[in-house]
Amino acid sequence: MADALLPHHGLLLESRSHLLPPIFFPLNSPALTLPHGSRFDPAVSRPSNRWQLSKLRAVVEEAADAPKWWEKDAGPNMIDIHSTQEFVDALSQAGERLVIVEFYGTWCGSCRALFPKLCMMAKEHPEILFLKVNFDENKPMCKRLNVRVLPYFHFYRGADGLLESFSCNLAKFQKIKDAIEEHNTPRCSIGPPLGIVNINLLDSSNTGK
Repeated sequence: MADALLPHHGLLLESRSHLLPPIFFPLNSPALTLPHGSRFDPAVSRPSNRWQLSKLRAVVEEAADAPKWWEKDAGPNMIDIHSTQEFVDALSQAGERLVIVEFYGTWCGSCRALFPKLCMMAKEHPEILFLKVNFDENKPMCKRLNVRVLPYFHFYRGADGLLESFSCNLAKFQKIKDAIEEHNTPRCSIGPPLGIVNINLLDSSNTGK
């Protein structure tokens, strides 16, 4: 297959590797910066020659290989949770650390807008453990935890268990800052971490997820 212009739709680029499918570049895609500073905007221009077409293909393929927004590494204190058992274990092993759990969806625009701020917060507070729970991968657990809107947050700490829970978006990010200021204070609890002791997530009808 050769590269092709699809009028009123976009640009179809044949991959340089026969193992990869062609890449479709919609007309409404944002402009890209090509090598040597040249710009390509599919809404107003077309590749002028094979060199520009080749460079455009390279830029688009590189972007396709980049980590998804929810996969970006924010540091060792931000952990992805893939199952109920991982969630329970992470809370049990956190000790006296404040644990902030974010329930998100990969398709959620508000989750995506808020995520860079959350990553910055994780870097500013290495003493806090941040857990990321993908709603679609953990629907039974999220349902039992009454997560009905995204993004949603739980705050846990040691023997105090669940301290607070609320929904939040980028415009209300101060809410997360206020909760951290309130709950991330020096303390020594008496007793083991409660975690989610009051919610039986690991019963016989809800194994695995």
